[in-house]
This record gives sequence, structure tokens and C-alpha cells, in this order.
Amino acid sequence: MNPMTCRNIAFTRWLLAACLVTAPALVAAARSLSQDETFLAAHKAFRAGNATRIARYATQLDGYLLKPWAEYWSLSTGIDGTPNEEIRAFLRRYADSYLAEALRREWLRVLGRKEQWEQFVEQEGTSAADDPEISCYGLLARSHQGEEDLDLARFRDHWYAPRDLPQGCLPLANEALRSGQFGSQQVWERFRLLVGANAISAAKRTLGMVPRRDAPRAGQFDKAAYSPSDFLARLPDVRDRAARELAILAFSRLARHDPKLAASRWKKVQSRFPADDQGYVWGRIATEAARRHVSDAVEWFGEAVDARLDDVQLAWKARIALRHANWTEVRRAIERMSPRAQREPAWVYWMGRARRELNALDHADATFSRIAGMPEFYGQLASEELGRSVQLPPRAAAPTEEELAGVARHPGLRRALALFRLGLRVEGTREWNWAIQGMDDRTLLAAAELARRNEVWDRSINTADRTVALHDYALRYPTPYADVLIGQARSNEIEEHWVLGLVRQESRFVANARSSAGASGLMQLMPATARSMARRIGLRGYAWSRVTDVGVNAQLGTAYLKQVLDFADGSMLLALTGYNAGPGRAQKWRDARPIEGAIYAESIPFSETRNYVKRVMADSVLYSAVLGGSNRPLKQRLGVIEPRSSAGRTSAIP
Repeated sequence: MNPMTCRNIAFTRWLLAACLVTAPALVAAARSLSQDETFLAAHKAFRAGNATRIARYATQLDGYLLKPWAEYWSLSTGIDGTPNEEIRAFLRRYADSYLAEALRREWLRVLGRKEQWEQFVEQEGTSAADDPEISCYGLLARSHQGEEDLDLARFRDHWYAPRDLPQGCLPLANEALRSGQFGSQQVWERFRLLVGANAISAAKRTLGMVPRRDAPRAGQFDKAAYSPSDFLARLPDVRDRAARELAILAFSRLARHDPKLAASRWKKVQSRFPADDQGYVWGRIATEAARRHVSDAVEWFGEAVDARLDDVQLAWKARIALRHANWTEVRRAIERMSPRAQREPAWVYWMGRARRELNALDHADATFSRIAGMPEFYGQLASEELGRSVQLPPRAAAPTEEELAGVARHPGLRRALALFRLGLRVEGTREWNWAIQGMDDRTLLAAAELARRNEVWDRSINTADRTVALHDYALRYPTPYADVLIGQARSNEIEEHWVLGLVRQESRFVANARSSAGASGLMQLMPATARSMARRIGLRGYAWSRVTDVGVNAQLGTAYLKQVLDFADGSMLLALTGYNAGPGRAQKWRDARPIEGAIYAESIPFSETRNYVKRVMADSVLYSAVLGGSNRPLKQRLGVIEPRSSAGRTSAIP
């Protein structure tokens, strides 16, 4: 035997011996990871729609906490062809769980499409009462089963909702039209509702329900919707209903882009339209003008005085009146709102302010008292109007070990925590939210504490937020990463309570949070903003992959917030508006005269930004209270927003 052969044999023997020594350790390591890996592979197969692979992975997960999810994915992926008994078995096995409810909803839709009404009625119960499609299928099912006549009156709620009709509601719509209970009038009413909600595609589909003799000519809808100025240049004979509705569509669309032009052109032709339509169009033009803070909106709402304005339009009527300090019109707008809208804290507060400004002082105080003490934005402002400072409620006793052990045993919460551990935040959040439904205050506080101990900050906050009588504001307003966030806030000379309130709203302290728009990290930075700030502060070795690092995100985010604050002349409210909607917009939304901060906030055109600034400003007060900071009132923090003419710097920042 030559030497090379001997060396090969020796190496082979050594390799076999090494394998025998290390194999048990490798097998043990693989076993400790295998079920997590198998589960994640099942999730990947679910996203790819591969039912066969999901089923194979599910068989390897016996005894695994998250096996129900793999079973759910397997059944859901092939639900059209899954035997009904398999679905029933899953529903029995995991009764009252989020997964059972999710699968039941999917199955009900399948049963509705297949018109298997007996099984539908058996499964429906009170399930998915908030689901429009299943609700419509339920009306059909009970009618076909002879339990009740087809109740088209209950269908009206779906018909007059400003959204596309789901598939399950289309048979009801067709039956309503076929039986004559609905006609062209109801179709045009729905059409206007959708146009008002800017649901243009849904409005176009609704036109397909207009009887052919009453329908507009082909191509006319698209011209009115997408080239409104051209359509109006050759205005058709509006004595025809279809032509009139398309003209109103065109004016509505034009008003969204240029309300002054729309008003100018409308004045020239409004006499051709019925009186009701004249008021309706003025209402639409005035609403769009108010969104853009056009002062003429006040006058144009006056032209619509007899029109039936909806709550959204009345809200904008109140907002433009606020910007003009026209308290009589503020009061009138709120008085015309629906009872539900009038109960909203925003309109309770502004009604109180209107009464105070109009010298109905006793009525004003009584109005403020309805919401004073609430921790949210308008509750704080109402308290201040009554001369009260914001007071935290007494802190509830900490959960006992028994209470904590009880929630820790909850199957849904256990699954949720396991899902969070694996990075499946969407699924974990759904499990968690379902599990805490119906919990009393003590159990909610225990669940919030369980989430806190597992550093699932968003669930801890949202769970503690749900308590009714017993509260723990330390759970509602936690301070993870406090050293980093407060340190960076002080380095940039900005208030730490404000920064904490912003992070609570932006990410709920989820360090790796990512938005659909592409923002990342605690302070939800966009790539261009993060890159620009890294260059500005000289952060070495910056890469986008580092943006979810707590220290990096806090350093870049607070530096950017300071830049926006300086650009906003030190106004926290303007800076927040710019942080969310862009500094240029925040400046554009200033008025030609000084206005109080609360009015500026309420009249922000974007609902997302409007709600955002209210929440962060209110949260900054509450963080100050929780951490024992200065008791600076909310109204003082909001300040007065100076006119555009004194805005100072106008250069763009990211």
C-alpha cells in the first residue's frame, strides 16, 4: 500500500470518529431549532399558496405551541375544496380562538358563494356581524331557509355605505332592483354618496345598475371624472338625469383641485339645475375650499344653507369658521351634526368654546364638564377651560402573581408571544387582540404587564389603554430605551416628554417597526431623511441596515426633529405637523393672521396628521405627569401659530 493511500485511510477514519463524537450535539441542536424552522417554512409556504407543503410541515409539529396556525394555513389555503367535516373539526378543536373565528369567516364566505344555505345558517350565529359580505349572505341564507322574508330594509345600510358592495351583497342589490324596491333614484343616491367619498371606481361600477334607458353615453363618465374642465366646457343638457349627475360629478372633481375655479364656473350655470342640486354642489365646493383654507368657503357654505350637509361637510364648515373666529357659524355647524357627531369630544369642546365666546358662560361650563378629565386632547383642553390641571387617576394595585400566572397560561396569549418571538408581528397582534376581548380591568392590567415583561411594548400599551375603571399609566406610557431617547433629546435641546410622546405614536417603541410607506425604527425615519441626517451630523459608518438600531434611530430622529422644530420657529405643534406631513405643508397651513394652536390642529387638512398631532401633544403632557415633569398645560404647549408672512426660513428640508 503506497503512503498516499495510507494517509487517505487514516483521514477517513479520523473523519468518521469526529462525526461520531459531534453527531449527538448536532442532532440536539437541530432538534431545538427544528420546530421553529419548520413552522417558519410552513408560513413561507402559506404565503406562496402551497397547500401541499403546508400540510406536510404541519404533520411535523406535534406538540408544538403554534401547530394550530399551521393547521389553519393548511385549511385556509385550500378552503374551497376542503371537506366540511375537516373544517368543523378544527372549529371544535380550537373553539373560541382567533383562528377558529378567522377560519369560520372564510368558510362562511365560501358557503355563501356556493349557496349552501343550511350549513351557512348553522355556522353563522353571531359570527362576523361586523362583516358586510357575511351579513348580506346571512340575509339571503335566512330567506332561502324560510326563516324570514328577504329583508331589503336591512340591506339599505350596506347600499348607502360609501364603499364598494362586496360580492355577497350583489345578489341583494340585484333583487332590490328586480323587484322594484330600488330604482334609478336609489342608484343615483348611491352614486352621489360614492362621488362625495371620492370612491370614483365604485361610483363607475354603480352606474352599471342604472337601467339602460337612463344610463349616460359611453365614455362620458371618464371624461367627467378625469377631465372635468373639458366636460364642463361642453355642458350637456342637464334636464337629463344622467347628464346632470355627471355634471355634478365634474364640479365635485374640479373642486378637489381648484375650488375657486369650480365656484366661478358653477355660478354661471347653477340656474340650470334644480334648487336642491344647487345647494348640494355649493356644499361640495365649500367643503373642498375649507380643506384648503380658502376664505371664500364661509360664503359658499352660506349658499348651501338649505342643503343636507353630512357630518364631514359640517365638520369642515365648523373648521373654516374656527379659522375666521366666526363663533356663531361654529355653533350652527355643530348643531346641525348628527347626535353621534355632536358627542365626539372635538365637537363637545368647540361647542363649549362657541358658547363661551357668545357669552353663554353657564352653558359653556356645563358643556366642558361633559369631557373634562378625559386624558385625550380635548379632554385635557376642556379641563383647562374649567381651571383644572391634568391629573392622573390613582394607580391600580399591581397584578398579583396569581393573576400573572393566569394570563401566562392563556392559550391565545401564549401563541401571541411565540409569534412575536419569531418575528410574525401581524399574526401575533391578531392573536393578542382576540385574546384580550372581554377581559375585565384586572385581567387587562395583568396581560399588559405580561407583555411588558416580554418587551412587547405595543401590546402592553394598547392593552393597558383598554381599562375602564382601574388604570396604570406607567403601563400606558412606558419608557423603554429611556436613557437613549432622553439623552438624545437633551443633546438636541428638545423636551424629552415630547420625544417620548412622538415615539409612542410613531412605533409604540417597536424598534424594528416598518411602515407600508417605507419608514423604519422607533422614530419612523424614511430612507432619504435618515441618509440626509447622517451626513448632517457626521455619523460615521451609516447604512440603511442600521436604522432600526435603537441608538442610531434615536440619534438621527431627534436631530431631524430639532431641525424641523427650528424650521417651525420653535413651535412644537408646527414641528409635529411637519414631521408627519412635511415641513412645507406645515408652513402652508398657517393662516394670514395669528390663530391659536388648537384651531390650527383641528383644521389640518389630512385626517392622519390631524389625529397624529393631537395624540402626540396630549401624550407629551401625560408623559410629563407620569415622570414628574413640569405641569405645563396643553394649551400653552400648543401656543399661537403666527401668520405665514412671518414664517421666516422657507428653504426645503427633507
